[in-house]
Amino acid sequence: MTSDRLATRFETCKDAGRAALITFVTAGDPSVAATPAILDALVAGGADIIELGMPFTDPMADGPAIELANLRSLGSGTRTKDIFHLATTFRARHPRIPLILMGYANPMLIRGSEWFAAQCRDAGVDGVICVDVPPEEDAELGPALRAAGIHLIRLATPTTDAARLPAVLDGASGFLYHVAVAGITGKQQAAQASVELAVEKLRSATDLPIAVGFGVRSAEQAAAIGRVADGVVVGSAIVDIVGSHGDAAAPFVQEFVATLRGALNANSPHFRETAA
Repeated sequence: MTSDRLATRFETCKDAGRAALITFVTAGDPSVAATPAILDALVAGGADIIELGMPFTDPMADGPAIELANLRSLGSGTRTKDIFHLATTFRARHPRIPLILMGYANPMLIRGSEWFAAQCRDAGVDGVICVDVPPEEDAELGPALRAAGIHLIRLATPTTDAARLPAVLDGASGFLYHVAVAGITGKQQAAQASVELAVEKLRSATDLPIAVGFGVRSAEQAAAIGRVADGVVVGSAIVDIVGSHGDAAAPFVQEFVATLRGALNANSPHFRETAA
């Protein structure tokens, strides 16, 4: 089952005494041809898990950086078949790195959930995050993904209270993605104290690894969140680099990701002992 890669990766990071580094880029940004080098740069920089965004015309949860990435990708002609080709070739190059597709319901469901789930399975995708299908509508996508061995990764937010959390967790797998701010990606930064309280609350309700994202833009922020969470998600800051450098972005992406990974490594007692 493809889903083993996520559990293995979180366990490996836990054994190393650090949080997993989860990075996001948009498929086809700036072009389909340029995306493999950017994905390889994420891996070379030290990303543990990669989220590959499926471009969509109305990315309601995303801020300007990712919205522009969606427009660049769609403007360059990216199609759903290109995304699955990118996933398939990524899996061939990186057999152990978990790959997650993140996006919106329309591109995932337009040909039917069974078709989408089969494409994910055949491409070696490990998990799916669908931003706009709430737990109450799990039947739209969840059963098909689970039947194909694909994790359905759910989102919890600062407004997810104790009454709603069981519904969010029901049918969730892989990890729980805590959205650190109530708003769109990339624009705000959560106070560290609120992140710590949220992670503590979520840990009391689930054994799933907890990753924190939205608004993480620096190595310092990543390190602080990594001291309490199982994973740290960085997206808009990387997408901004792609937007600035276009087809030449890969080395700049790798350099930035390496600073994030270095900050997470520095949290590890094994790293501190070695450095001493």
